[in-house]
Parts: sequence; C-alpha cells; structure tokens
Amino acid sequence: MLVHKMRLLGLGENLCIWVSSGRMDTHSPGYLVARTVYSDPTFQEENEKKEIVKKTIQERLQKNCSCTSRRALLIVKSFFPVLDWLPKYRWKEWFVNDLISGVSTGLVATLQGLAFALLAAVPVGYGLYSSFFPILTYFFLGTSKHISVGPFPVVSLMVGSVVLSMAPDEKFTMLSNGTGLNKTVIDTVARDAARVMVSGTLSFLIGIIQLLLGIFQIGFIVRYLADPLVGGFTTAAAFQVFVSQVKTLLNVPTKNYNGVLSIIYTIIDIFANIGKTNIADLIAGLLTLLVCIVVKELNDRYKHIIKVPIPIEVLVTIVATGISYGANLEQKYNAGIVKKIPNGFIPPMTPDVSLFQEMIGSAFSIGIVAYAVAVSVGKVYATKHNYAINGNQEFIAFGISNLFSGAFSCFCATTALSRTAVQESTGGKTQIAGIISAFIVLIAIVALGRLLEPLQKSVLAAIVIANLKGMFWQVFDVPRLWRQNKWDSVIWVFTCIASIILGLDLGLLAGLVFGLLTLVLRVQFPSCGALGNVPGTELYKEVKTYKTVVEPEGIKIVRFTSGIFYGNIDGLKSGIKKIVGFDAVRIFNKRTKALRKINKLIKKGQLRATKNGIISDVGTDNEGFEPDDDDIEDPEKEQNTEVKEVEIQVDWNSELPITVSVPKVSIHSLIFDFGQISFLDVVAVRSLKVIYKEFKRIDVDVYIAACDDHVYKKFEDCLFFDDQIKPDIFFMTIHDAVLYIEDKRKYNEGHDPFMEKISLMQESKEPLEYTNIEPTNDELDAQEEALRRLAS
Repeated sequence: MLVHKMRLLGLGENLCIWVSSGRMDTHSPGYLVARTVYSDPTFQEENEKKEIVKKTIQERLQKNCSCTSRRALLIVKSFFPVLDWLPKYRWKEWFVNDLISGVSTGLVATLQGLAFALLAAVPVGYGLYSSFFPILTYFFLGTSKHISVGPFPVVSLMVGSVVLSMAPDEKFTMLSNGTGLNKTVIDTVARDAARVMVSGTLSFLIGIIQLLLGIFQIGFIVRYLADPLVGGFTTAAAFQVFVSQVKTLLNVPTKNYNGVLSIIYTIIDIFANIGKTNIADLIAGLLTLLVCIVVKELNDRYKHIIKVPIPIEVLVTIVATGISYGANLEQKYNAGIVKKIPNGFIPPMTPDVSLFQEMIGSAFSIGIVAYAVAVSVGKVYATKHNYAINGNQEFIAFGISNLFSGAFSCFCATTALSRTAVQESTGGKTQIAGIISAFIVLIAIVALGRLLEPLQKSVLAAIVIANLKGMFWQVFDVPRLWRQNKWDSVIWVFTCIASIILGLDLGLLAGLVFGLLTLVLRVQFPSCGALGNVPGTELYKEVKTYKTVVEPEGIKIVRFTSGIFYGNIDGLKSGIKKIVGFDAVRIFNKRTKALRKINKLIKKGQLRATKNGIISDVGTDNEGFEPDDDDIEDPEKEQNTEVKEVEIQVDWNSELPITVSVPKVSIHSLIFDFGQISFLDVVAVRSLKVIYKEFKRIDVDVYIAACDDHVYKKFEDCLFFDDQIKPDIFFMTIHDAVLYIEDKRKYNEGHDPFMEKISLMQESKEPLEYTNIEPTNDELDAQEEALRRLAS
C-alpha cells in the first residue's frame, strides 16, 4: 500500500484520495492522505462533541415501569417462550422427527436415570423421577429447543457427595440378633429415606438459588467459568465418576469417603478389597462396557449412514436383565442387583428447611455447574440451528424445574451431552421431542419399572463409564491449549488436579480463584514494546518484530498493552527504562551533582560565566553564584552576599569540564501509544504525572497519542493537567505526534540564538565530595527548585 504523507498548512479540511499501487494487487487500492496535524485540543475545536443528556431516575423509572399491551405480551412471551415457538410449530414437517427423536431419547434417558441415581447415592428408582419431572416445566420455560433435560453424571456425583456427607451409613447402624449373635447392620430403609430427603431438599435449594440469579439478571456469572476451567473440572469429575463406578463394577465392599483426598482413600479401599470381587458382576460389567464402547464408536463414525443411532444401552439392559433373571444371578452368585423400583409416583414431600444452612455452599456450586453445562451445550446447538438462547431465562427455567422436581424427591437436573446428542441427531426440532421422551420415562415408571429389578448394578455402572469417553478425551485439549495459550493450559491442569485432590466443590472454587488470579497476573505483567515507523507510511509497528521499521531520530515510542492501574504501574516504569535506555531520575541526580561542581569551579575562579551564562575565560570569583554549604567559611559574610540571577546553559551530551560522569540522553521526545489502554486508575494517573515531570526536567518532552475519549476524561477527572502539563501533549495518532515533534525541532533549531559548550580554562583541583541524593516522587517539585537555585 502506498501512503504519501503531506500536511496542508492552514487548512482545516481533510483530503483522502484512493490510488492504485504497482506493488500490490489492483483490487487493493492505496490512498493519499492530506490533513492538518491533530492534537486533542485542535481536534475538539474542529469536531464538536454531542451533548449527552443523562436521564433522571424518574424518567428511567417511567420508561421501565410503563406498560402497554404489546410490552405486556412480550414480557409474557419472554417468561414463557413456549408461547412464542409453539404457535409457529410445523406439525406436518416436524412432528414425525420429534416423535422418533423423543422415543430414542426417552429410552436412553430411562437407562441413564437408573445409572446416574447410583452416583447421587439414592435408590435407582428416583433416577427415573429425575428424568421425568424437570422436562415438564422446562418445556414451558426453556429457550433451548434441543437439550435433553435430566441427570448429568458430574452433577449427580456432586449431589452424591453431599448426600453421603449428610447421611452416611454410620448414622443408621443398629444391632441385629437374628442368629443369636449381636451384629451391627445398617438400616437401609431409614438410610435411603434420609438420603432421598437430602437430595430432594438440595434440589429445592438449588432451584431457589438459580431462580434468584435469573430474576436479578445474574446470568453473566457463568462467564467466569471459562472453557479451560470447565474442561479441567469435567475431566476430574469424569475420573471421580469412573472410580466411584469401578467399585460398583467389581461389587467390592468399600467405605463411602467424602471431602479432601476422598478419591485417594476410595482407590486404596478398592485395592485393599479387590480379592472380594464378585466375578459375575465383573464379567457382566466388562462385557457391557466393551459392547457399549464399540457400538458408540460405530454410531459416531458412521453417523452419516446410520441416521438413527443404535440404542445400545437399551438393548444391553434388556439382554442383561433377561440373563440375570433367567440365571438367578443374585441367589447363585450373590450378584448386586437393582432389587426394587417403585411402581408409580410417590406423593410430594416438604423440603427440610433446617438442612439449608448446612448445604448452602454446595447448593450454590452445584447450581452454577448445572447451569453452565446446560447453557454451554444449549449454545452449541442454538448456533448450529440458527437461534438464540437467553441466559437469564435459562436460570429461571432450571430454577423452577429444580424447585418443582425437588418437591417430588428428584435430584438436580441439567442436561447430558450424550442424551442431547441423541435428541438432536435423531431429528429433534423442538422441546416436543423432550415431552415425548418424558412420556417414555413415564411408561417405565408406571408399568415397566419392576421388569428391571433383576438388572445388575454393574451393568448400570458400565453404562455410566461408557458415557464418560467424551469427557476423558478432553485430556487431548491440553497440548493444543499449550500451543495456543499457556495460561489456559495451566488453568485446565490446575483445575483438574485440584478437583481430584480437594473434591469437586472445593476444586471448582480453587480453579475459579486460580483463573481469576491468572487474569490479574496477565494484566499486571503485560507487554511493553518500542515502536518504529514503516517507511513511507503512517503505520507504526514493534521494532523487535519487524525488520523494516525505523525509529524516528531522537524519538522513542512506547506501547503498553493493558489497562494501567496500581498493580502494574511499576511494570510500565521498568518497560520505559528498558526502552529509552536510561533512568530519568538517575540522569537528573547526575546533572544536579555536575551543576554543583560547576558552581564550585566558578566560585573558585576556574570557570567564568558571562552575563548570559556562557562560560568564558578565567577570572575572579563570581559572587553571582551561591556556593555549597560546605564552601562557606564565614556564614555571616555569606548572608550579606548579593545573589544575581545568572543561568548556565549546558550541552549535557558534550564533554564536561568536570570529573562527574553524566550519562548522555540520546532522545529529545518520548511518545506513549495509548491506543490499547482500556482504563486508568487514580494511582496510574498520578504516576504518569510523575513520569512526565521526571523526563521534562532532563529536557525530554513527553507526548501521549491515540488516547480514547473515556481514558482522556479519566486524566481530566484525576487532575492530570496543571500549569506544566497541558492538553496539547495529547495527539490523535502517533504519526500526528511525530510530525508535530519534527516540525517543532526544525523551528527551534532555526531560531536558537546560541548554544555553546562549557570549556575548561585551566586545570581544576580535586573534586569535592558529593553525597548523591535519590529523590522520591514526593520530592520532585523540591528538586526542580533546587536545580534552579544551583543554576543561578
């Protein structure tokens, strides 16, 4: 692209002409730009800002609280989305697809409900209720057309950890003397009733939390659950689920552990009792696992051929139930079977409100995870089918669903990835497919439930493990994340390890805190680079990245890629020192020391200053210069000395006639590119003011370019401008600032009356000792005054 730079002096209008360049494709035009150099004040003069009138609280209330018939209809439709999509339903085109999808999904939901109940530590029959009731309310309130509402293994396991901690086996032991010997046994009836109460109450509390978050429009909270964090958490949860189901697959006696390192204790317990493995359960579980994995792989690989996935879980369950019943595996081989599934519905229960205080923390974390999983899956299919879901309405929908289902002894509902994939891949168009799947589960609850009582639990455990493949495969995301963004990879690994060691609830909290900490670190240590000009253009790129860019002579351009606040201002200062190649405070101290020594030489007659401050030949003591305190022999005489105003002009880049080494400053201007600065705080503004003054007193002009309007307003609000710092140091672009500096330098060079170097007229004596004073930020103004005093 060819860009020719020119300034139209005295003209306020802009000119932009498109031209073609021979160096590039004719379809990509170049352009000529001619306009005045814009500082921020001159731009504001030529371009008047719009007057923004803020509405009063009364006007806002009037607007938000006013209600028309149309607005009332929109509000009702937003709360009940079914009123929007159901009247538009194409019965002839979509119903057959929804019917096939609903039947397929219902069969899978029935088996997964039974299997995931094992994770929730409640009787398996309650898994059927959890696959039925939540769908009824989500049909009316949900905004996703494709997710299958019901249990999810990770959420079920989190529920199970709460249930086991609040209703452990140890609370329900009793003495039995049926054989004449006192023996401690577990009252399973009382234990199961207590666990159902805990899971139902937990679901009810989760519903309250989700409903409140939805009402107060706090759907944004899920944004803090980044994909790497969710990936690491769900992988750790898959590992926890796997371990919890291995003991069921082996049917070995183990204790129920909960909390920190519970997974480690469970693994140790499994290996300690592995000799007690039930062979019948192990064989049934392994065969089920093998068949499910193979058929699921075939379904996935040949999904373009197999339009309706093979419902392998249903087929395996039917076969396994028949074999267990025919071979009487429970009596002959002591196999662990489902035993009893309630026939029909149980009456609604009243949640135990006294448990709320004990489970509030877990309820919040489970509710957020359940919501995050459902919304993440829902967004994937919403994007695929070109519609949108409402995050806050989803909170309300799941909140009411969990409130409703909690009253019917269900555990927390969300969605399952595999079940939703079945519903969508089999042609499901709307939540009518979900209602049909709920009808299939209803048939199992009312009529077919008892037929599944001989089913081995190891078969259900194998079905659960087979559905974990997708979550385990997330491990392969780590190398990809490492290549793309190392911070995301670290978040993934940390969350996964923390969730395995600390447990799912504490692990999720640890991962969330660690993720936020990495954000702070990323903002606290952003990149700070030097920019150079692309020859022949107004473009500026990093010097270390591009070979062709050239830094303007005597000008350093600094880009800081972050908001500036109290946590990273030191990083900005360090970056500036590295780019300019010197420390402005140190230069100032050296110059101060040099001026003191020059002052002593003038006082002793070794140097002479003319009335204009130019060093001349040797002469007598110049009483116009005030000596240092250590040179005063007669304080009373010194007080009577008449002080004359004489300035010394020093070229600090020349060789000085003293032994003090003053580092040379190779730049005359410093430009800060604020194009990527998104925010400032008070500390940052004050620090930038100090930085400006530090450079200004060593004769380096500081400019700020490409500052956004709201950032500029922050400068004004924080009193950045004063008698020294004017708004005209702000420029619209870097190139505006560079052109202004070049023009200013040419003008000054043409009108400079004199600049002579200090000359050494005779040998100087040994230099006097000088104590180097390191100034602090608070002493800047005092040091400036001291410098002026020393130079007079």
